[in-house]
Amino acid sequence: MQPTNDQDPNYFHQVVDCQWACPAHTDVPGYIRLIAQGRFDDAYLLNRESNVFPGILGRVCDRPCEPACRRTRVDGNPVAICRLKRVASDLKGDIAASLPTAPEVKNGKRVALVGAGPASLTVANDLVPLGYDVTIFEKYDKAGGLMRVNIPEFRLPTEVLDAETQAIIDMGATIHYNSPVDSMRELLDQDFDAIFVGVGAPKGKELELPGRHDDADAHIHIGIEWLKSVAFGHIESIGERVLIIGVGNTAMDCCRTSRRIGGVDVKVMARRPREYFKASPWELDDAEEESIEITVNHSPQRFVIDEGKLVGMEFDVVEWDEGARHSRVRETVVIPCDDVILAIGQENAFDWIERDLGIEFGEWETPVLDEVTLQSTLPHVFFGGDAAFGPKNIIWAVAHAHQAAISIDQFCRGEDVAQRPPLGMTLASQKMGMTEWSYHNEYNPSPRQQMHHVELTQRFAALDLEVELGFDAEQTAREVQRCLNCDVQTAFKAHLCIECDACIDICPVRCLTITTNGDEADLRTRLNAPAVNAEQAIYVSAPLPQTGRVMVKDENVCVHCGLCAQRCPTAAWDMEKFELDIPYAGQYDILGKSRTDTILSRS
Repeated sequence: MQPTNDQDPNYFHQVVDCQWACPAHTDVPGYIRLIAQGRFDDAYLLNRESNVFPGILGRVCDRPCEPACRRTRVDGNPVAICRLKRVASDLKGDIAASLPTAPEVKNGKRVALVGAGPASLTVANDLVPLGYDVTIFEKYDKAGGLMRVNIPEFRLPTEVLDAETQAIIDMGATIHYNSPVDSMRELLDQDFDAIFVGVGAPKGKELELPGRHDDADAHIHIGIEWLKSVAFGHIESIGERVLIIGVGNTAMDCCRTSRRIGGVDVKVMARRPREYFKASPWELDDAEEESIEITVNHSPQRFVIDEGKLVGMEFDVVEWDEGARHSRVRETVVIPCDDVILAIGQENAFDWIERDLGIEFGEWETPVLDEVTLQSTLPHVFFGGDAAFGPKNIIWAVAHAHQAAISIDQFCRGEDVAQRPPLGMTLASQKMGMTEWSYHNEYNPSPRQQMHHVELTQRFAALDLEVELGFDAEQTAREVQRCLNCDVQTAFKAHLCIECDACIDICPVRCLTITTNGDEADLRTRLNAPAVNAEQAIYVSAPLPQTGRVMVKDENVCVHCGLCAQRCPTAAWDMEKFELDIPYAGQYDILGKSRTDTILSRS
């Protein structure tokens, strides 16, 4: 193998598994260390650079970072990354003065944002401080989009949502509430320099079965529409016996909301076994804690209607083969109910975009886009979030929006949108002495801390009573110490190595090997512990001066303890803090050079 190019930012970035897994590439170890130091304002601001909504996402993020967490490989439980994000948000002070604002002199470019959800607000966050005249068109009377109407208040309090959405608007964006865009043609006629569409996927999927349209009392509901009606106070009650069809996160919100407005016997009906559920594990746990029954292997067949009234639903009870691709019916059952809520997915709704404007649509009526630039086939129209590629989650919407903002900025400057500004990195030694480091590298055996919740006897009293209470000071102190500081990297200088094997002897996870070079497949089998995770690169040094062999490191199992650098007698090993330099709109030109005339002073 050729020596590893450790000057490529993506190499060390991939080693910081949590940051690599996060769509917005939030500096997770960095903000956790700031929390450990009691620097909550700084932790919040560092978070906000990339994910924009630390308070919101600290409560409702889908947490792609946590399954990737290296701590899982040590004791089976990831660091509570999401909940520590909430700690920074809950304990921060007034950070308004640290947020960017619009310059007094604008740059003359006008940008329209359709919808005031997470994607559009992130675009505004990135473009307003650069001098763009940003106008947001929002169909509701408040900002937040589907975060406001589809996430119940017992999970996401209104005050948290209001604070983080308004902070962006207060930067200098113009927002028109109660102003749905009913015609893209009319919007195009207003001669905006660029348009960003961030309207989400607001249409719930139907379930066309016998009896679907025979319910005269309308007790069959579409999940996201029903949640919106509850949020706006149009629905205040539901029958005692409720069936939820579907088992995603929307279904979890529906079933838990049902319990709070009259549902007593609430069942979630799933077609497949539990291992195929789309809902997050913690969402399932919270639902079951609230006495909601999750029933597997029940395939809906028809709505049972008696004299125009919904009285039940018929299901085939099925058995699945391995892989849950084919099933066979064991029996058919009817489950009595008063209401059914359909939560089987969401779709885009672009009936307001005329099809003769040059904006092409593909399969599932999603726009044809460049997956990197988010540019549509009409060059000055961009999409992001669920509106771009269908339903995902808030952090993906934020990631899309950062890229779209770069594209809009480059487009308005007359630059090639396809030429993306490059990632950069900073590496800095953490050595303070022969055996001292500027970071805490001692392994902490504390188990993952458990979130405090409102008591079951109290939590159904009101829809807006937040169930999760956050970590207390002791839990926070324990949880931050569980982080393995994966951004503090082992850095090797081959010309200093004397092949004494001291690092190999002391490594607690056997991730280091000195051996003859070879092709990757062969080399992975000849390490002290075979490197089986082919998705994560192994480190291979330049030839060592004594024998021509190479130092090989399995990045997958390294726990960044620093013992190799502490033990090395020649300083061939060092511990260096890696910081990923992420380009945002206006910061860099396409050659990666800083635009000092317009660079945003970020927190």
